[in-house]
Parts: sequence; structure tokens; C-alpha cells
Amino acid sequence: MSLTVKQIEQVAVELVEAARTHTPIVPLSERFSDVSYEDAYAIQLKTYDIKTKSGVVIVGKKIGFTSRAMQLQFNMTEPDYGMIDDTMVTREGQPIPMSRLILPKIEPEIAFLLKDDLAGPGVNAAKVLDATAGVLPALEVYDSRYRTWTANIKDSISDDASAGVFILGGRLTPVQDLDLRLVGMVFERNGGVVSTGAGAAVLGNPAESVAWLANKLAAYGISLKKGEFVMSGSLVPAQEVKAGSFFRATFDHIGTVSALFE
Repeated sequence: MSLTVKQIEQVAVELVEAARTHTPIVPLSERFSDVSYEDAYAIQLKTYDIKTKSGVVIVGKKIGFTSRAMQLQFNMTEPDYGMIDDTMVTREGQPIPMSRLILPKIEPEIAFLLKDDLAGPGVNAAKVLDATAGVLPALEVYDSRYRTWTANIKDSISDDASAGVFILGGRLTPVQDLDLRLVGMVFERNGGVVSTGAGAAVLGNPAESVAWLANKLAAYGISLKKGEFVMSGSLVPAQEVKAGSFFRATFDHIGTVSALFE
């Protein structure tokens, strides 16, 4: 690690305050010239140590950069991940105020609801499906507590993989006899189609994405818990969010989910 424990704690405190006040701070990469992946994840874990001590509850996990094209763009060899707490989940149909966001973008994903714990190493797609109660259509509004989007992936990791707001559709679909690779999706903004995609865009299979996360977290002594949901990664490029925007994702076999911003 390149940063000191004190520096890690200071950045974590600032990120928690930035999230609370919706006031962005200077990006990590602009403050320190030599930041490691270990530093970035240490900051993320410290932010959640602070949050959970204040009563926040972790309800899920998210995976980002599951597209090979995005990994190449940001010089990555694997996805990244973040935590989801109860304050980040909003009810579908409840307008999302822009005042709680800083630099928001939105993307459609398949969310996995777990019926059993999943702990790596050795987790594969089959084990993920066996531990899954069902999947839901979902939207992730990813956001930044830093004042600008940067091309530095360590900024994103330290900032909880840019986790923002999460909207889950109301329909839970069992995964038996459902080939998630072939689940098609149509993404609309204000009634017009902006993109289409399929589950195979997420590491070839969204279940593989969840397996990757379970194995990655094992190195930190963390597992995926029964009752948590896991955002497996976007099927298509994200869209910018503006006040008055209405987004809807329609997934073959698993239903629809929408979000309105005001």
C-alpha cells in the first residue's frame, strides 16, 4: 500500500461526508500521485466501516466494468465492485430528486437475490444459480462523490465503485430453466429506445459476474450473504441523467423497471 492508514481514514471520512451533503470533493488521483488498488479498496472498506457504525445496513453488492470494452478503455484486467447500503435503494415509482445526486448516469442490470450465502474461493456460475432465489430487473444510477469523472479506475473503486441509487423491479423470477445469457433488454428514455442488449454482454453470463465477485471478496474475508441482492453489471452503455428524464428497461422473461428524475 502507498497511502498511510491516516490518509486512508481521512479520504474515507471525506467521502462519507460528501455523500451525506451531496457536495463533491477533489478526486483521489489529484491528491496522491501513487495510489494502489489495495489503497482504493481500503478506502472503500473504511467508508463502510464508518457507515455501519452509524447504523447503515449493507443490503447488497454491485459489480462494475463487466464489459471487456470498458476494461480495455480503463486499462483494467477485471471488473470492480462496491457495497450497497439501505440508504441507496429507492422505491420504483418514487421520483428521484436531482438534488441528492452529483454526476449521475443510469444503466440497466439483472439483479440476483440470494437465498444462501456464497463464499469463495471456488464459486462458479452453477453455484451462483443454486444459491439464487431469483432475478429482478434493476436500474443503477451510478454517481461520483468526486467533483469530476476521471479515467482513473482507482478513483471509482475508492468511491464505492461509484455506487449511487438502485431501483429494483417488483417481479422476482426463478432462474431454473432461464438462460440468462439470452435474456434480451430494451432500454428507453422518455419513450424512445436508446439501446438494446442481452445478458451475454455481462462477462458472457451474469451468473459468471456474481461468481467473480464471490471469489474476489474471499481475499478480504467477505462473503455474499443470504438475503442480499447483487447487481451483476450493465448490459449496455450508461445514459446521462437530467431532471425530467424517465427511463424504463424491459427485460425478456423477467419484467420491467423504471425511474423518474425531478
